[in-house]
Amino acid sequence: MNSMIYKNEEKFRKQYGMIAGVDEAGRGPLAGPVVVAAVILQSGDKFAKLNDSKKLTAKVRAELFPIIKQKAIKYSIIEVSPAQIDEMNILQATLWGMQQAVAELAEKDIFSLIDGNRVPKGLLGAAEAMVKGDSRFASIAAASILAKVHRDNLMLKLHERFPEYNFAKNKGYPTKEHMAAIRKYGITPFHRKSYRPVQQYTFNF
Repeated sequence: MNSMIYKNEEKFRKQYGMIAGVDEAGRGPLAGPVVVAAVILQSGDKFAKLNDSKKLTAKVRAELFPIIKQKAIKYSIIEVSPAQIDEMNILQATLWGMQQAVAELAEKDIFSLIDGNRVPKGLLGAAEAMVKGDSRFASIAAASILAKVHRDNLMLKLHERFPEYNFAKNKGYPTKEHMAAIRKYGITPFHRKSYRPVQQYTFNF
C-alpha cells in the first residue's frame, strides 16, 4: 500500500475540509471519449493496492473500481465525446470535463485536487493543480481508476461494433495495428477528426 497518498490527503483534509480528487483518462487516443472522474473519499478509508491507475494491472483496477464507487462519499464520471474534443481541442475538453465532474458532486464547500498543472475555469469551490497527483493523493488515485476503467469498458463496447480496429487491445491509442486499420478501413464516427494522424481519412461506416 502506498501510505503516502493517504498522509498527503489527510494534510489537505485537515486544512480545507472535504476533498475531491479529479483525474482523466484518454487524452492521447485517436478514438473514443476522454473520461473524467471526481471522487470524495471517506476520511480513514484505505484501499489495498490503491495507486495511480497507470501503475496497476487491469485486473487490480477492475477489482478496485466497484469498491471505490461503493465506499466513496460521492463520485462522478463524465464522458467528453470525440465531437466535443474536435470542437474544443483536447486540453479545453479535458478541463471542461473536470469542471463538469466537480459540479456533478454538488458540494459547494469542497476543495478539489486536480491532477496536472491547470485548474479549470469556473470550477465549483477552491482547487489546486497537482502534478503527478495520481501517485500523491488517494482521492486522485481513486479518480484515475474510475476514469480509466470506465473508459476501457467503453472501448470494449466500441470493439464489439468495430472489431477491425481492435479497440479491445489498443483502447484507441495509435498503435501500428490501429493505424493500419485506419489506412485500410477509414475512420469511424468515434475517431477524433481533429487529430493529425486521422485528418486525411474519411468515414467508411
